[in-house]
Amino acid sequence: MTTAVQQVGGGPTPVRPLSVNGAALAGMDMDIDRRSLSPATNGVKFGSGPKRGDTRIVVIVYGQGQENIVSIFADVLGKPYRVAANFESITSADQDVVVGVAAEKAQEDVSSRAKNLVVAINAHCVNLGMPPDVKLSAECDYEFLYSETHFFRRDLTRFTSFVLGQINHHEALMAKPRTYFISTTFPDVHAALPNIDILTVGADAVELRVDLLKEPLSDGTFAPIPSLSYIGEQVMLLRQRTELPLIFTTRCTKENGRFPMDNPDIYYEYLYRAIQWGVEYIDVEVWLPEEIRQRLYEQRGSSRIMSAFHDFSFTFKWPSIQAQSIFLESRKYADIVKMIAFINEHNENFELEYFRSKIRAEYPDAPPLSLINMGETGQFSRTLNKVFTPITHPLLPIIAAPGQMSAAEINAALSLLGQLPKKNIYGISTPASRIATPQAPFYEKCFNELGLPHQFAVVERPSRGSGAVEAWCNQKAFGGAYLSPPMAFSSLMHNNTFFSRHRNGAGPIVTEAARLIGMVDTIVVRPSSNSTPESAPASIPSSPSRHGEMSPRGLANSNAGLPPSSSLILDNATWRGILSTLTRDLAPSAYLGRTALVLASSSDDAVSVIFALKALQVGKVYTVGFKTPLALSRGMVIEPFNSLESLQRARMVGDEASPFVIVSALGPEKSNIVGMLLRVFGGTRGPSASNTRKIFLDLADGPRKGDPGIVAEQSGFAAYGVADVAAFTTVETLRLLVGQNVPYSFVRLASGRGVF
Repeated sequence: MTTAVQQVGGGPTPVRPLSVNGAALAGMDMDIDRRSLSPATNGVKFGSGPKRGDTRIVVIVYGQGQENIVSIFADVLGKPYRVAANFESITSADQDVVVGVAAEKAQEDVSSRAKNLVVAINAHCVNLGMPPDVKLSAECDYEFLYSETHFFRRDLTRFTSFVLGQINHHEALMAKPRTYFISTTFPDVHAALPNIDILTVGADAVELRVDLLKEPLSDGTFAPIPSLSYIGEQVMLLRQRTELPLIFTTRCTKENGRFPMDNPDIYYEYLYRAIQWGVEYIDVEVWLPEEIRQRLYEQRGSSRIMSAFHDFSFTFKWPSIQAQSIFLESRKYADIVKMIAFINEHNENFELEYFRSKIRAEYPDAPPLSLINMGETGQFSRTLNKVFTPITHPLLPIIAAPGQMSAAEINAALSLLGQLPKKNIYGISTPASRIATPQAPFYEKCFNELGLPHQFAVVERPSRGSGAVEAWCNQKAFGGAYLSPPMAFSSLMHNNTFFSRHRNGAGPIVTEAARLIGMVDTIVVRPSSNSTPESAPASIPSSPSRHGEMSPRGLANSNAGLPPSSSLILDNATWRGILSTLTRDLAPSAYLGRTALVLASSSDDAVSVIFALKALQVGKVYTVGFKTPLALSRGMVIEPFNSLESLQRARMVGDEASPFVIVSALGPEKSNIVGMLLRVFGGTRGPSASNTRKIFLDLADGPRKGDPGIVAEQSGFAAYGVADVAAFTTVETLRLLVGQNVPYSFVRLASGRGVF
């Protein structure tokens, strides 16, 4: 398909920004002046962000010759470290230190440790042999299995952030209009890795079917049940190669799996170990004894329990006492209730939907429901289910259950049923920036891979005026847009009768971050409904449609005006891209209370950075070249560098107060200035300071005389660039516009870049 470029006339001059995303962070005090918010935003949760999490002392149990893993854990957490003789020697004085204990010493007193004071992580390098020490595996709170590959650091960061409760995607996933998971049916995860980026397009999680794994034995046969040793390596391999949450499933023989049912204790042993490995979702079959299900639920930590029931008898009926009782038993110990059955007639799909609505009405506080009918007759139910619908992919060796469909097949079915009406989605740019919008071809690839019926086009608005944006939005078939460059909210609304009259004069819904920052880079459409749950995010995506070349005639035919039943949401995605980049190799807590330095030519270029740093609860921000907007600076300590003396003072302060992270939004022509500051603040750590490498993020794009990233690396910084932010921002923008997930790794590869 050829991307179309069109132009329409405009109005007042917009401010030139570098934008931010717009989601308030659940569990964090963002110090928002709610008097400035649109009434439409009040009481609505827009997503989740990083939290402080578990504040106990982190103790790393390490194997022989693996002392280095302690320093890497400390690096990820942004703390100093020390090695202790045993658990008994650890006191409250170690509160801000990562402590290492050798495995042979830990065996002596790990079981008697003060669990309210320390959280014990058994870190085992698989190159030393498997399995790890059985006692340490059982006694420690968590276990991190690792091999030193290119993906090691990212895996460690994800594991640490998750088990310590600093990140958890469950709340955000359950707020999405639809979620999917793909089940890997390979006997060995190695076979899935070459195609994992394609396999997971459209999926929100990846299921590891543990019962389908085939562990080879020395005699050429396979183990009847794969060992924990083999499974642990499989989990490690999969988690190293995908950023998506994992689902750990041990499906029994009665429910179309291969795990025997004669010893339920084996299920507890395997499922609890998955919790210790930091797997995000644990599939627990409801037939297991209540005592086992209760123990797993109470010991789940940051993991979430998916209570599962599958019936292959063809006798299960949704309007039955049995169905009601299974639900009631499932909800006791579940974060998600999954019930799946074979049916005989198409009408039973409607019986399922009645059951779903009945449960929602009678048990409004029940966990989210994933209810599906199997087989070809039940495929209709897969289009109606909205919570963790299982999907397959043509590249998988077998389907995990009869009637499973791919994400593209479900989208095609939804389109035929009128649930995904064809929409026009735009990349709105200016003539000056259109060349620098490489996202356009990528959107086409994604829409093709996902089978979406959208039509996508890059369109131009004049460098001055917002009237062009109104023309694109005020269409019957408008399905959303990203703006590159973003526009100031005030410019977008100035003298704009369409936006001011929208929703009977209430105007568009504005997310809290978009309001606070004042920049808009994403316009989302959602149907207006009084039944929309309060927990729904402000950025619910529009219905997908087919992309293609947009002709002027096509625009005229679709320009009948945005339906009154639709609501526009003004949002931002870039600050999320910055946040994800900063936390790819560091846990969020590494930034807590630290100091940052932000360089920009104007506040418009810096606001997204400031908001991301605020989300990470950075303690102080030095600024160069701009003035931070008052609304954004509330609750933060902001100090402008206005002289060489103030810069020198910042350089002379102790390590904890000197800049830990430097972000430059200056243009490439000013790279020499950036390089000078990197040299000034690099390599200033004293012997008692944290071992953590400082962070440099360069948001400049284009040719330059010198590369600040190289200077940063030479000065002791870990350097990231605008390509990282662009990839993460594209992931977020696609979630907002079409409601489906595309992995960061796929974005990088599709753009012709490597994952790193």
